[in-house]
Amino acid sequence: MKKTLAVLMLSVQMVAAQNMAQKLDKVTKDLMDSSGAASSSLSFYVSDENGNFVYEYQGNKGLSTASTQKIFTAGAALETLGKNYTFTTTSSYSGNISGGTLNGNLFISSNGDPTLGSWRYDAYKPENFKKKLIEAIKNSGIKKISGDLVIDDSYFDHQTIPGGWPWDDLGNYYGAGVWGINWKENQFDININGTDFKSFSYPLEGVKWLNDLKTGGSSDQSLIFTAPHSDVALINGMLPSGKTVTVSGSTPNPPLQLAAEVKQWLKESGIELSGKAVTNSQLEIEGKQALAAPKKNILLTYQSPTLDKIVFWFLRKSINLYGETLIKTLGKEKKGNSSFKNGVAYLKEFWKSKGINPNMINFADGSGLSPQNYVAAKAEVQALLYAKKQSWFEAYYDGFPVQDNGMKMKSGTMRDTKSFAGYHTAKDGKKYVFSIIINNYQGSGNTELQKILNVLK
Repeated sequence: MKKTLAVLMLSVQMVAAQNMAQKLDKVTKDLMDSSGAASSSLSFYVSDENGNFVYEYQGNKGLSTASTQKIFTAGAALETLGKNYTFTTTSSYSGNISGGTLNGNLFISSNGDPTLGSWRYDAYKPENFKKKLIEAIKNSGIKKISGDLVIDDSYFDHQTIPGGWPWDDLGNYYGAGVWGINWKENQFDININGTDFKSFSYPLEGVKWLNDLKTGGSSDQSLIFTAPHSDVALINGMLPSGKTVTVSGSTPNPPLQLAAEVKQWLKESGIELSGKAVTNSQLEIEGKQALAAPKKNILLTYQSPTLDKIVFWFLRKSINLYGETLIKTLGKEKKGNSSFKNGVAYLKEFWKSKGINPNMINFADGSGLSPQNYVAAKAEVQALLYAKKQSWFEAYYDGFPVQDNGMKMKSGTMRDTKSFAGYHTAKDGKKYVFSIIINNYQGSGNTELQKILNVLK
């Protein structure tokens, strides 16, 4: 009797799985037969929570992922670095302190903390770092600095942006580069009315503007163009007329920005700086010797939030800066070199070691902003399934947003590219793991892909 019941239950499950596959196949092929998908490529893969196959449409096909690429970076970082990993920013000095005077230089260095000065964490806002730094300087008895304020941004190599990122993206907030010292997520905001700049979130150090904005339309259609170390920024495109719009850009030189702000903090606090505020990269550009921060004479050690909290915002708000910082950190710590090439190579090796076919994970960066990422939907599902079995899964899963259709999944969006990857429990209790990616679709990819995924409900 028990054997008969087990066979019956298995038969019911097989029929249900077949029915689900048939439903998914119909809506998927309806999309691919539509006029908007005439020249599109789609990769779609679904399994149950145990990895049992449910449905695929070209699941092995590698496509540009956009931000679903982040699921690979987040998982590898949590396992490799640990969910309690923190970044460290340090202030130290050279020379000696005598009679209230620092006879030497004041240094600030970091191992690339992407959250330094971020507004997202209650205990880590810019004013928190300012308060602790000034307190540390005063507690040491320093009232005057005879030398320079040196921002040592040398922890990572000089390449701040992955090679495959489009020029259209670099000057905008989501195209911010990665530096040895990052500040305020390397982002600034401009309040613009029509074509007139009204105010900045903070004075942008050493940048001159070319303004080709026009007015029209009902939404922000502007783009900012600038590059690392640049002192010129161009803004063009279109903004609505008659109302103030906030446009966010990427800071061309975050270490220099921090140098200017710390110099001002010292002045406000009555601490005299006789020398200049400089960065090591600035010294090198000028043909001068970089000044490494001393390992001794430590005034302040400032820890970042733990990695689980960083990964939450990385996935929830799709912060590209965090992804590329993690890539550089993985390269530095696991391969001894912080180049993007080394970090990406480690990321691929990590997931290959978890059983993913390396031909299905042709990574180009850690965030998905590069259109040169080519990843298969099946590989994304395999990564999600692996994560589900790990001790760090709760921190990982917590970062996945709930989308408009009520499903918990990471989304990805670029020009003519849309993707989703995540987990869903259906009304009947069945649990699915899925990834869907479409490239070169001429229509509302968001709406059409969610229509397909809604079948899993």
